[in-house]
Amino acid sequence: MSPLQIKPGIYWVGGIDWNLRYFHGYVTPRGTTYNAYLIIDDKITLVDTVKHYLFDEMLDRIKEIIDPARIDYVISNHVELDHSGGLPRIMEVAPNARLVTSPQGKKGLQRYYKRDNWSFMVVKSGEELNIGARTLKFVHVPMVHWPDSMVTYIPEEKLLLPNDAFGQHIASAERFDDEIGWDIVHEEASTYYANIVLPYGDNVLKALDVVGQLEIDTIAPSHGIIWRSYIDKILPVYRRWASNETKPQALIVYDTMWDSTKKIAIALRSGLEEAGVPVTVRFLQTSHISEIMTDLLVSKAILIGSPTLNNGMLPTVSAFLTYIKGLRPQKRLGFAFGSYGWGGQGAREVAAAMQEMGMEMPLDTINIKYLPDDQELESVKDAGRKLGELITNIE
Repeated sequence: MSPLQIKPGIYWVGGIDWNLRYFHGYVTPRGTTYNAYLIIDDKITLVDTVKHYLFDEMLDRIKEIIDPARIDYVISNHVELDHSGGLPRIMEVAPNARLVTSPQGKKGLQRYYKRDNWSFMVVKSGEELNIGARTLKFVHVPMVHWPDSMVTYIPEEKLLLPNDAFGQHIASAERFDDEIGWDIVHEEASTYYANIVLPYGDNVLKALDVVGQLEIDTIAPSHGIIWRSYIDKILPVYRRWASNETKPQALIVYDTMWDSTKKIAIALRSGLEEAGVPVTVRFLQTSHISEIMTDLLVSKAILIGSPTLNNGMLPTVSAFLTYIKGLRPQKRLGFAFGSYGWGGQGAREVAAAMQEMGMEMPLDTINIKYLPDDQELESVKDAGRKLGELITNIE
């Protein structure tokens, strides 16, 4: 695939990772891209690079436009290896280039690569770099999602280069949002946000306040497609995600040994639905934890169930709880349930973990010995109705 001009004199020259199926702990069924952008001006500038094994692909695209040795500046918006992996080789190919990054970016790159011969230009937030007809403005966005994170804005082009912000994992021959369609782009953007950016909502809101002051008609992230037609849709969606705004719906996540916990999950679903609450049910043996996070991103209540195994919860449930603990969802109602043969600690451990995460637990844990009978399942269903009423009454 040849380089693609996204603005006059500005080219996408990144790499397409068609085979990637696992990234940062979550599944990526559509692969991904590592986007890099080449700006042709008085000073030729490359913004970000690619993962190391796609460097030759990026270099071939650059060569279709210019001799890479002519590059004057290389911008590193983020030091993580999927974006900086190509730096060592591009700095060899363009030996006179200056490496522009944030103060934390310089520290990170020096720690990763230990190169004494790189010519760093450390920029402050709000600082500008004139490259000819264009100005590059740098805005630090720490913890979106690393301390070094920075965005590059080109006011003359109304173009934002935000690195990981607004990204998605999509490998595609198409480069723009309207070529893929809102439904798919929104789905992948939400999965990306839920699994990467969710813990940093306060920082995202600060970054959005800064972005809101800029004139933007194109957002070109470092993963996935480039936004040009759906910017007015994705910006308010990002703000809702960052604010932990949810919908009046519920998510049930469980694992089971002899179907007792499954029966409880089904009864809870029935009660919630009778209360008018939409419910998504995820079985941990068939749904990957990262896929479940997309449901959790928009659900007001999460119900987690586990039987007791060897005096504790099942390992699959423990792994899920560990995963969401790191992602720190806020403003959620929690509910724990399970079954047991003698000890009964599994469901209690689930409840304790959810409380530790700061979830509001308005109802008592359901923990049933052996197989639940019809009367017990009716009580479970009633608990689902009560929880559903709480969900629908929350403003």
